Amino acid sequence: MQHGRCLCGGLEFTVEGQPNEVVHCHCHFCQRATGSAYLIETLFDKNRFHLLRGTPRVFGHVSEGSGKLVHIHFCGTCGTKTHMLFERFPSSVGVYSGTFDNKDWFERRPDNNLHFYLSSAPVGTVVPAGHRVFDAHYWESDGVIAEAQVFDTHTLVTEQLKAASQGRLRDR
Repeated sequence: MQHGRCLCGGLEFTVEGQPNEVVHCHCHFCQRATGSAYLIETLFDKNRFHLLRGTPRVFGHVSEGSGKLVHIHFCGTCGTKTHMLFERFPSSVGVYSGTFDNKDWFERRPDNNLHFYLSSAPVGTVVPAGHRVFDAHYWESDGVIAEAQVFDTHTLVTEQLKAASQGRLRDR
């Protein structure tokens, strides 16, 4: 079991086992939600996430990519976002990984890490070698998996790389 909490400790949770996937999301929503360049989100089956203390407030946001609701759970006292539930993926929970007590407990491997939204990643972001990178979301639409890129070397996001990614999205 791994523990996490909000900044003030009003919300506390545990998760069981390793995450199903680790998502590094560079979309505009995740940039705004975290106040940073991207979100590191660990995905678990909902039955492996346990809220131990507190009652989160919930903000519903319609995803630009899918048009479906994302339910963002946060502390009403300190404002820390702890986890998300998804209309699109009802059996999953996404944890804001910065809320774990131990930030290094879960494995980060090319086979379990996904990088979403290269098309909006800030210039200067480094994409690690061997990881699957998507121009937008992993799912193009319900049930259709997008095509990934895998870079042979650590790759710096440049204006040219972003423009090529945005072009591939327009050409679909």
